[in-house]
Formats: sequence, C-alpha cells, structure tokens
Amino acid sequence: MRLLFFAGSTREGSFNKKLALLARHIAEANGIEAMFVNLKDYPMPLYNGDLEAAEGPPERARAFKALLGEYQGVFIASPEYNSSVTPLLKNTLDWVTRVRAKGETGLEVYKSRVFAISGASPGYYGAMRSLLTLRQILEVGIGATVIPQQLALPRASDAFDEDGSLKDKAQQEMLKTVVEALAIAARRFAA
Repeated sequence: MRLLFFAGSTREGSFNKKLALLARHIAEANGIEAMFVNLKDYPMPLYNGDLEAAEGPPERARAFKALLGEYQGVFIASPEYNSSVTPLLKNTLDWVTRVRAKGETGLEVYKSRVFAISGASPGYYGAMRSLLTLRQILEVGIGATVIPQQLALPRASDAFDEDGSLKDKAQQEMLKTVVEALAIAARRFAA
C-alpha cells in the first residue's frame, strides 16, 4: 500500500507544503511507503475547452494522472485563497478528469482510490473554507471517496517547529490520526 502527498501550492515556504511533507513523514515513520510530489513539476495551462479540443490534455496532466494511479491513498494539503481552493489545485484536478482512455469518463482515477484533505492558513479558520470546497469538488464533482478526518491548521505562520513538526501536540496528534485513517481506508479500499 502506497500513499501520495501533495499541496495545492507551489510557493516556496508554503505552509501547506510543510503540512504535506510532515504528513508524509508521519506515514513513513509508521512503515508506510509514501511520496511527496510538488505540483511545480506538473505545470499545466489554464483549462480551456478549445485548447483541449485542439491539442488534447497536456502531457503533464497525463503524467499526473498516471502518478495518481500508482497510489492507493492521496493526501492533499489545501491552502485557502479567498475562502476557496487555489486556482492551481482546481486546474490540476480538472485537467486530470480530461485525460480519458477510450470508454472512460476521466473520473476512474479519482473513484478508485481514497483521499484525505487538510489545510493550513495564517488566518483564524485554518483553511477550513477551502477544505469544504475541496471536499465538495472531490466527492460531489468527481465522485471520490474522502475520509472524514481532516486537520484545519490556523495561525500556520507560527505553527511549525524548526524540525517541521507542529508545536501544538494536539494538532500533531490530529495530523497523525488523519494519516493513519487514510492508510487504513486506502488498505480497505484497495482490497
């Protein structure tokens, strides 16, 4: 069983990249094969139906879909931009749905694995509003299974220790709970 971790931000010093990296570390410390991927390595143009009709899905969308297909569980750390998900994250999710083999809907890679979501924000709500939107996109829009456990990390600018762990032990334990729940669900989902 393998888990994939990524953040909906490519910004250097991103709190959500830190969160995704910490979650991956927790998985590895529990003997789970885990990988972090940076969306910076999967640049895609803004989704446009005319572009898709003329050229098909971009190669990086095809590559990212193939990568998703290698993992039974996926952890997404979502920043919050104006009470929603980042354009980068939404665009990535959308383009992957457009990569279709003959007879496919494009949603199979989402429906055949399980997801966990969490988010970090310097604000009081800890990306909670983006998590509500992301859960709706994944579950309602794409048909994915998303576990109920999640972490909304407020005041992220002061939340991390120098070693990358969370200063607040309750938040650290909650993230551990999310990762463990994802691993259990992914194992059951793949069986």
